[in-house]
Formats: sequence, structure tokens, C-alpha cells
Amino acid sequence: MLPTSLANKPLPAPAGLLNAVNPSDKRGWLLLAQLLMVALLATLAYMGWRHLYPPVAETGWRYEAFLTGIEKVSAIALDAEGSLLLSEELQSGEGRILRYSADGSLEPVEAGLSKPDGMASFRGGVVFSQEQGDEAVLWRTPERTVELFAGSNVEGLANDGQYLYAIEDRHGNGRLLRYDPSNDTTVVLRSGLDQAEAISACPDGRLFYSEKKNGTVSQLHAEGHDSVVLSGLNQPGFLLCNSEGLWITEDATHMARLLRLTPDGQLHTVLSHLRSAQSLIETRPGHYLLAEQGRNRVLSLQRNPTGN
Repeated sequence: MLPTSLANKPLPAPAGLLNAVNPSDKRGWLLLAQLLMVALLATLAYMGWRHLYPPVAETGWRYEAFLTGIEKVSAIALDAEGSLLLSEELQSGEGRILRYSADGSLEPVEAGLSKPDGMASFRGGVVFSQEQGDEAVLWRTPERTVELFAGSNVEGLANDGQYLYAIEDRHGNGRLLRYDPSNDTTVVLRSGLDQAEAISACPDGRLFYSEKKNGTVSQLHAEGHDSVVLSGLNQPGFLLCNSEGLWITEDATHMARLLRLTPDGQLHTVLSHLRSAQSLIETRPGHYLLAEQGRNRVLSLQRNPTGN
């Protein structure tokens, strides 16, 4: 039991604004309410700014909306005929693969999918993954769609011309898989990955993968000691490696970026203020398409004629 001297002692007043307000002073409480209202309005204004502020392009680049109104657009790829395919990353059998026609229409070519989230050109067709649950990686050709190999929460896919790589988006137990179409076998290259989202093969044979939770991009090394090439990223998602460098999209709901790590090691922010950036493909030199899932659209990105 507390001593009487302590039990009768008044509690200290709360710190901060309340400490300056006399309970009987109506003007003080009015001032406090006004200050709280200003703080609330400032918070709402900041949230609205983050939500509505348009993407900003780096000097030398420009963008425009190419397709809009595509719910949860995620993966994009070109098939063997040069047609543009897009995925709607919806769950529980609601996901679809759409084909874009020259007349501007979108036609479903695959349905009943669960979070189709990775897509890549492969052996005269397109392969795509399903991130939700234990779903097989599928290979779509003009003639048919077949299962290639099993995985769990498979997201990113990459083709180096010989092998097909797949990475699993799992918490602490994701795997990096390599599929050999010559003998229909799959081997595990890495395990214990944490929210791994993307894998990309470079023209020179190097392989890079991202881990979203750690905010890192790593280079795969045959001896098993992978090196981190970028860290501190805001939920890195898709990767693309081409002659212009290593491209990284950030899957953050707000303030996401499209980054480019040049061959000489410089990191450029090509686009900022994106919302849940997803796949990026190169359609021709200096021209790209980027899926911006947070705004249900695909952006066309290209260099300015005088861009470096």
C-alpha cells in the first residue's frame, strides 16, 4: 500500500498540449481543438497528395497512359505472334489472361486462375504462374495450355534461352526453381527466401532476384554465395535485365518507383510517385510498357529523342 503522503499526491499533468490547457479555460480547449483539426487536415492532405499525385519521369524520359481500366493488372508479355498479353491478378479462380488487339479490345484467353502474377515468353508460347496456393506453372501455345511443373505461391518467371526459372513468394521458405525443358526436370537452386518476387536473366547470362521483405536485389552465383547489389528498396517486385541495365519496380501502394541500375553502377529513378508498379517489358529499343496495378493501367514509357 502506498504511503498516505504519496496516495494523496495529485498525478502529474499529461505532457504536450494538454499540459498547457486549464480544464476550466474554454479558450484553451478551443485552441486545442483547432490545433488537432489542423493536424488532421494536414494528414488528410498528405494522404490525398500521395494517392493522387501523378508519376514523375526522369529527365530524358516521358510516359503516357496506354491502357486503363484493367483490374489488378500485373504481368505483361508478348506472345510468339507479337500480341500483348496482360494478367488480372485476382484471387480464387477470378484471375484472367487478356489479349490486347490492334483495335483496342481486350479478349480473355485464359480464365479460372488464382492470382496470375508472372509471365514470360517461352518456346513459341508464354508461361504464366499463379501466386495463390500450390498451383502449377502453365505453358500456353496457340494450340493448347499445359502444366510444366509444380510450385507453391510462384510469382516471378524468367527464361534465359535454355532454362526456365521460377521464384516463390513465401515468408521465409520461398524457393528459386530451375526447369529444364529438355528432360522435364526441376531443381531447387535456392531455399529459405523471404517474399521473393522476381527473377531476371540478363543477356550476358547473369541472374538477379528480389526479396520484397528485405528490400534487396541479389545476384545469383553458381557457388552459392549470392551478392546483394541493391538494398533499402521499397518493396522491390519485378526485375528486367537488358542492354540498358537492370530495371526494378517497387510494389509499394504509394510512392513506388521504377529504377534502373546502369551497367556502370549508377542508380536512376526513371519514374517516381507510382502506385504498386508491376511488370515491365521492352517492346523495342527505348520503348517500354509498365503495369501500374494501383491505378489499374499500363503506362507507355519511352526516351525523349534527345534523352541520354
